[in-house]
Amino acid sequence: MASSGLRSDKLRTLLSLSGVVIGIFTIISVLAAVDSLQKDIRRSLENLGSRVLFVSKWPWSGMNAEYPWWKYLSRPSPTWQEADEIRRRLPLAENVVFRIETTAPVEYQGHELNNVSLEGITPDYTKVWEVNLAEGRFLSETEFHLGSPVAVLGHTVAKELLGNQKAEGRIIRIRNRPVRVVGVLAREGRSLLGGFTDECVFVPLLFFRTIYSLSDPDLYSEVIVKPKGRIPLGMVREELTGVMRALRRLRPFDEENFSINQTDMLVREVSGIFTVLHAVALILGGISIFIGGFGVANIMFVSVKERTVQIGIQKALGATPAFILWQFLLEAVILALVGCAVGLVLVWVATHIASAFLNFRMTLSGLNIVIGMVISALTGLFAGLAPARAAARLSPVEAMRGY
Repeated sequence: MASSGLRSDKLRTLLSLSGVVIGIFTIISVLAAVDSLQKDIRRSLENLGSRVLFVSKWPWSGMNAEYPWWKYLSRPSPTWQEADEIRRRLPLAENVVFRIETTAPVEYQGHELNNVSLEGITPDYTKVWEVNLAEGRFLSETEFHLGSPVAVLGHTVAKELLGNQKAEGRIIRIRNRPVRVVGVLAREGRSLLGGFTDECVFVPLLFFRTIYSLSDPDLYSEVIVKPKGRIPLGMVREELTGVMRALRRLRPFDEENFSINQTDMLVREVSGIFTVLHAVALILGGISIFIGGFGVANIMFVSVKERTVQIGIQKALGATPAFILWQFLLEAVILALVGCAVGLVLVWVATHIASAFLNFRMTLSGLNIVIGMVISALTGLFAGLAPARAAARLSPVEAMRGY
């Protein structure tokens, strides 16, 4: 009976659906965007490694407002020698890697790429950072120690520089120096934080220092420390802090002139940001769905008015007030759920369109679908409550007279 009531006036049903459709589209599309954004950033942060520490001149988060920015700028960058000392003095560390990075022109047969991220690394790099190869191999131990002019290309660099050619064995030029390609990394994919390896070229540190000075303050460097086994990261962090203070010859009351970072710091900050974004999404969507609920209530009052005689006949035949109440409540809920279905289809289409133009993939999760259905059902229930109660309280005699 509720379904036939909705089908009896398709235009009216369609108009009343529009408010719910807009409300569900607003709240679920914002939730889907926030969830996809959160998933993309978390995936990018996980690529940095969850069980490693990064020694750098800059903190990744929580910069002290009382500590002037120029003090951070004047800090010395971590050095190769410090990495060696950390390896020697920190027994809790399983692997210690030094990496230094800059941008450089890379050329192959007259085709040049500018501002490619060039990284000089030490031998244990693959032991602290997961490396997946699409072609060839990674840098060998011998090449590291000899400083051989060899390189591993990121997926994007290989594609843009060499096209569809096999990369292994090709001779490219980095700052006019001939370098042999020994491998290509598998595609990592773009994210909002960038592709960490797709746009990089990796070379042995000893070769890197033949084309750049390791003491150049414009270069970015860091030391990556991976703890042994299941040793708590906090314990290793404390020991590493003591080692770094000793290496920098800092007295007990001197400020630290280095930062020890870990991905958990960024994850905590990101979680706080997305908690706020979720709240904003619920508020914005709540306003839209509230307006949609008024549309459902309005159309249900009209429906009760038009079907007054029908209600009187039902009561004369023995229908209870509860039967009438649930008939109209169910009609309101069905109306809201149909609007939810249309809104979810529009969100699904919007996520596919957005994914085609953005650097990260938007998805409509099962949780968001359930949230949309629950919100719609509750909206229909509350919006239809007043009209349904009005219908249930009608006197059979007066209803049959059409009042």
